[in-house]
Amino acid sequence: MYDGITDYLEIMRLAGVSEVKKGGKRLNADDGRDQPHLASTPVMATTDGRRQTVTDSTDTPPAPSPIQLSPPLPNAPKTEKIRFLAEEVAKCARCKDLAEFRTQTVFGVGNPDSPLVFLGEAPGAEEDKQGEPFVGRAGQLLTDIIEKGMKLRREDIYICNILRCRPPGNRNPMPDEAAHCRPFLDQTLEIIKPKFICCLGAVAAKNLLASEQTIGALRGKVWKYKESKVICTYHPAYLLRNPAAKKDTWEDIQLLMREMRTDNH
Repeated sequence: MYDGITDYLEIMRLAGVSEVKKGGKRLNADDGRDQPHLASTPVMATTDGRRQTVTDSTDTPPAPSPIQLSPPLPNAPKTEKIRFLAEEVAKCARCKDLAEFRTQTVFGVGNPDSPLVFLGEAPGAEEDKQGEPFVGRAGQLLTDIIEKGMKLRREDIYICNILRCRPPGNRNPMPDEAAHCRPFLDQTLEIIKPKFICCLGAVAAKNLLASEQTIGALRGKVWKYKESKVICTYHPAYLLRNPAAKKDTWEDIQLLMREMRTDNH
């Protein structure tokens, strides 16, 4: 059982509220200071198996704006922390259009103890209906990549999106929507602490790495986000429309698997 005041302030932080009023007085939910947010930098280029440090500053995306992260709930397992955060996301109405349009929020699915997180852009119609990311045709292709290609079980991996609500018409997330949802993404990654993140598509890669580079420029390298190694590849939905790109995606997945094997030795 958590301390009531601690839980309340935790909820305020997760909801992005920095202060609340009580009896005409303001109570700070945090001290207002920005925490440092590490820039994402490429550490090696290894699609052909060679390891090479990437030092060209033109390949380094700018540091994202500081994000106020709240500490995870104390003395709770990851599954409980994720459940608690998912409940806060379900009540979120920061993006009015998304909150009114959605059937439900789509938080994430899988094993929060996984060393690997697959990160997409936003829920689609089927995801909005079922409340689970990647359950449509693109989701089946992702499952094939995980199970047939990587020889892993989908349920052993954690999967989530940049946005937790479906944008109308399945359009790309707007910058303000991604910004509103970013604290929830950062908190999710802070809880899971994955060793590896695989960004699926340009929207996920650009948002996570705060980069303006194309997905073609971002793939084929290993990037660093905090303590996680990041691999970028095409979104499964793109592969359904452009089957020829599956070859490039398989190269990216092989790169990811090599890095995971190296980490285990």
